[in-house]
Amino acid sequence: MASSLLTNSAAMTALQTLRNVSASLQTTENRISTGQRVSTASDNSAYWSIATSMRADNAALSAVSDSLGLSAATVDTEYTALNKVIGDQNSGLTKLQALLVEAKTAGIDRTKIQAEITQIQQDMKNVANAATFNGVNWLSTNASTPTTVNLVSSFSRVGGTPTINTITVTVANYSLYTATTGGILDTVTGSASVNTIGIGALTDSTADQTILDGYIAQVTTAINTVSQSAANLGAIKNRISNNTEFVKSLMDSVDRGIGQLVDADMNAESTRLQALQTQQQLGVQALSIANQNSQSILSLFRG
Repeated sequence: MASSLLTNSAAMTALQTLRNVSASLQTTENRISTGQRVSTASDNSAYWSIATSMRADNAALSAVSDSLGLSAATVDTEYTALNKVIGDQNSGLTKLQALLVEAKTAGIDRTKIQAEITQIQQDMKNVANAATFNGVNWLSTNASTPTTVNLVSSFSRVGGTPTINTITVTVANYSLYTATTGGILDTVTGSASVNTIGIGALTDSTADQTILDGYIAQVTTAINTVSQSAANLGAIKNRISNNTEFVKSLMDSVDRGIGQLVDADMNAESTRLQALQTQQQLGVQALSIANQNSQSILSLFRG
């Protein structure tokens, strides 16, 4: 091969090789520093676009998870209060029913029984008023309380169309007390509501015994209605819990999918980095040798 002062082919070849190695080395270093083999659209436009959409979906799922947490807390508050109102042998509607049955006994002091009934009525009212979470109360409502509430339950996207699913709650099904006395416990049936039952003035007469029978039937109906309401909230509570677990699992799955698309294989990149660093050193050495060949031509012109 002829030697030329104007064209150093060996140096040009070595320089081009060194440029290619440096570019590959920069790509590898970027992957190692970011942990991603696709960090920008220029790396792989298709995978970058898919990963970007999936990240947006995961952000939406995170918002759904937060909403489910808020819904779960709200439902749990109302559910707990309903169970408290149903009560047991010492409290709530269950105790109220037992007291009314006891009041059927001839000659019993119904004034003392009424004192207990009044305490139970006030306690149930207090429980309903306290069943508030984040300003929401379905058990003791007023004119500003919405008739229905939509609880966000899930998010999905088919193509470019997002879908947000909700659980619809009809507040009237759980209202124990309302501003218009139309709740489960303050609706008047006959002469009184569960909230206003009074037996202190009743006697052993047949007419008063009939009134007591009506009160007992009224409280029994209330127990059944409140129990059904609690059962419905229990089902909603379980659904929210299942959806919460599913959303968390789905977010993990999406994260794994994104990782498979864009994450770098650090073992492979580490091996590639060492190989490219070696190639870069050899390229520098080859370029140095090629440049030295031009210097040796000068020796031919020395006298």
